[in-house]
Amino acid sequence: MKILHLDTNHELMLNQLNDLGFTNHEDYTSSKEAVEAKISDYDGIILRSRFTIDKQFLDAATNLKFIGRVGAGLENIDCEYAEQKGIALIAAPEGNRNAVGEHALGMLLSLFNKLNKADREVRHGQWLREANRGIELDGRTVGIIGYGNMGKAFAKKLRGFDVEVLCYDIKDGVGDANAKQVRLEEFQEKVEVVSLHTPQTPLTLRMINSDFINGFKKPFWFINTARGKSVVTQDLVDALKSGKILGAGLDVLEYEKASFETLFSSELPEAFQYLIDSENVLLTPHVAGWTVESKERLAQTIVDKIKAKFC
Repeated sequence: MKILHLDTNHELMLNQLNDLGFTNHEDYTSSKEAVEAKISDYDGIILRSRFTIDKQFLDAATNLKFIGRVGAGLENIDCEYAEQKGIALIAAPEGNRNAVGEHALGMLLSLFNKLNKADREVRHGQWLREANRGIELDGRTVGIIGYGNMGKAFAKKLRGFDVEVLCYDIKDGVGDANAKQVRLEEFQEKVEVVSLHTPQTPLTLRMINSDFINGFKKPFWFINTARGKSVVTQDLVDALKSGKILGAGLDVLEYEKASFETLFSSELPEAFQYLIDSENVLLTPHVAGWTVESKERLAQTIVDKIKAKFC
């Protein structure tokens, strides 16, 4: 079987696939059109988010047996059409779930203790102790939306704190010893922290909007390490201004390009500028699952799944 690699990954991937007898070709620079012109020669594709695998591309891939996405989600692939063609879809949410859980917790603790704000002030000669008095996580109710690989990893990280953890998911029976699954009404009544861990699907696009936010009984802190397009940024900003949302940790943004590689190539939207200027907002460039360790785990997960299916 011949595999075309469209993004660079940990070296173990090529090494192990070679050892398993696969023929591996690398193309990290050609246009989508150029790749499409030769894709019929390949049995497999491995990529991250370089471009979208749409119907036209899949129609050209007449011999394709699998697509490996070195990441948690498959939103850059027309999954329904690929499955109609009998193409196996392989993702690796197990590979970076620990990294995402740690990042979400780090964002939450940084917001609670004003770490970034205090750091900037001290570096500029300001020693403002009372203005940087933090709050504690213990005793609070943390809510997790989406209780799959990522949500479970975050809940596991919370076990060392004296908190109640609730989860909400469209699937039944996903709760475990680390989080109690509840209906949305109870979730919105009780939680004081909301952490989003859903994939990007038609159901999750723009789900965090003003109606959803205003359904919560208490003001809450918001963490998003999932997908930016699940949040209506202007509605989030309005909630920050009103105090309905007390602070936000955002690793992903509505304005990201599909490749996740750039954000500042055009004029910034007004709502994004507000986030940049806000002291109670923490921003990172879609790196929650982007650790040294997760790079290796993601590659290994893809290799293991290819081996299990085709060897």
